[in-house]
Amino acid sequence: MAFLERLAAIRRVHLTLVAGGLAVMAAVGYLALRGRAAPPPAPLLLASGRPIVAEVLNASGRPGLARLATKALRERGLDVVYFGSDSRPIDSTVVTVLRGDSARGREVARLLGRARVAVATDTLRRLDVSIRLGRDYRLPAGRFPL
Repeated sequence: MAFLERLAAIRRVHLTLVAGGLAVMAAVGYLALRGRAAPPPAPLLLASGRPIVAEVLNASGRPGLARLATKALRERGLDVVYFGSDSRPIDSTVVTVLRGDSARGREVARLLGRARVAVATDTLRRLDVSIRLGRDYRLPAGRFPL
């Protein structure tokens, strides 16, 4: 009888060690895969070869929208250097070109999915475009809340 009890105890220890080893292997595999980041998106470049620099302002009245839109735009290669809120709500999203031609505004509007493009030259702001998110703006499907 003592032999059978010892055998059962050895089996329990063996199973515990195997389960622990599997858990460690799963954790190491998870950390290895998590550390592999997707390659960064190709930046949206100007004719000069430098990225398009933008700001994102939330004029929709929906809290946190500028932060989420900034993340989505950065994932698509836009260099967003500032995001925040605009106290003047608007219905339609507007991309205002501050430096250069309207082609860069149209490219950014294409990334947003739906936006008007305006030109208001302001070279002192060190931005190529200013994006005001209106009530019509929708985040990319399935990626973000709201």
